Amino acid sequence: MIAVTQRVVRASVTINNALKAEINSGLLVLVGIEDADTQEDIDWLAQKLVNLRIFNDEQGVMNVSVKDIGGDMLVVSQFTLHASTKKGNRPSYLKAAKPDVAIPLYEKFVAALQVLLGKNIQTGEFGADMKVELVNDGPVTILIDTKNKI
Repeated sequence: MIAVTQRVVRASVTINNALKAEINSGLLVLVGIEDADTQEDIDWLAQKLVNLRIFNDEQGVMNVSVKDIGGDMLVVSQFTLHASTKKGNRPSYLKAAKPDVAIPLYEKFVAALQVLLGKNIQTGEFGADMKVELVNDGPVTILIDTKNKI
């Protein structure tokens, strides 16, 4: 799994001009799922995100997590994170999981985050043409790949 994680002041997802989800202070997570992903990847990434200390403490130092601040999370599936651009100018998405594999993993990932954060997780809609808006706070953007934990 690959996650592009952004600390946000606010973020939202709109589908067909209708607001699907929105959050205030918290994390917007764009997540890409591949065929090789397992429950271990889900558990590791969920723990990492909920406890990632990228919010400012009283001294202005990034030292507290989204859980510590009672923040929100918006998780959006994004298969293009697994794009290969090694050959030519048209990206290949062969590494990205097909919906029959990706959807159950995505749903398990969201469920794991809900348990760890202790609140509902806002989501996009798998496979939909979504308009994602955000105000990045900092800006703080972190790329996390479960296949590269070291």
